[in-house]
Amino acid sequence: MSVESTTGGEIVHAIWDILRIHKDGSVVRLMGCEVAPASIDPQTGVQSKDVVISPETAISVRLYLPKSALNPSTHKLKLPLLVYFHGGGFCIATASFPPYHNFLNSLVAAANIVAISVDYRRAPEHPLPTAFEDSWEAVKWVISAGDEWVKNLADLERLFFAGDSAGGNIAYRMSIRVGLEMEWLSSSGAKLVGIVLVHPLFGGEESIGSELEVNAAVKSDYDNLWRIVWPSVKSLDDPIINPSMDPNIARMGCERVLVCVAEKDGLRDRGWCFYDAVKRSVWKGTVEIVKTAGEDHVFHLFNPTGDNALAFIKMLVSFFNEEIRN
Repeated sequence: MSVESTTGGEIVHAIWDILRIHKDGSVVRLMGCEVAPASIDPQTGVQSKDVVISPETAISVRLYLPKSALNPSTHKLKLPLLVYFHGGGFCIATASFPPYHNFLNSLVAAANIVAISVDYRRAPEHPLPTAFEDSWEAVKWVISAGDEWVKNLADLERLFFAGDSAGGNIAYRMSIRVGLEMEWLSSSGAKLVGIVLVHPLFGGEESIGSELEVNAAVKSDYDNLWRIVWPSVKSLDDPIINPSMDPNIARMGCERVLVCVAEKDGLRDRGWCFYDAVKRSVWKGTVEIVKTAGEDHVFHLFNPTGDNALAFIKMLVSFFNEEIRN
């Protein structure tokens, strides 16, 4: 078990076996604290580095380059650019958490893309909407080509957002922000092609689907999580939590959306609800949903060599490279 900090005193809030909040306000994280350093991955040849984009708030990103981009003789065209938002219920994990680092090494190598993983500030020390504000700062930094890797090697006209769990929620919110500020994005020469929401963390006041019976306790836990990471929230039907209530859902500033759900995941019905809401809206793009049988929440992070995880990577590779094939 990895513990980020220790403290004594009465526990006033507990989120599963991942986080404890004590009466004195101190926080203990029981998961997601391990750190994988940026490096050249020996298995894939992918190179990564960390960049602080805001010294005032300590927002940082981890950039990834595929092996092909490191060789000028083989690198001729700029590569698709992925901005990735990690999960962890808005309260644990980082861009350097080994499962995320290893996953992005594998994805960048397989898809031959440039990737940027965002390290936003976490609740409860920094309650929502901080994670969204930090993520938008990172998006603006990326689009302004704030790093030589992005400027020289990434194609801003083939920009993608993706994230899992809480990161899937963030990826959706960032696509809305892009849609609301499309004039600025267009003037920058960037184009958000698509977003991928992997087992997205959405919710709502009313129970739906399996939440009514099988996953009733799971929904209760997630409802509690939302109130801890966003104490000022007035309703679980706030559009940030429940996108089916979002009046701006048709303003997503992308052309394609891929929603990924897992059969055993307690959030699977929320993914389907989002998919249905997009289909009902007047949004002009294409939305697809894919279910992985027999798997649970973010299975690809913790069983990365399993058949389903490998198939998942292959699916993402196809999504990011569709324009190239066409």
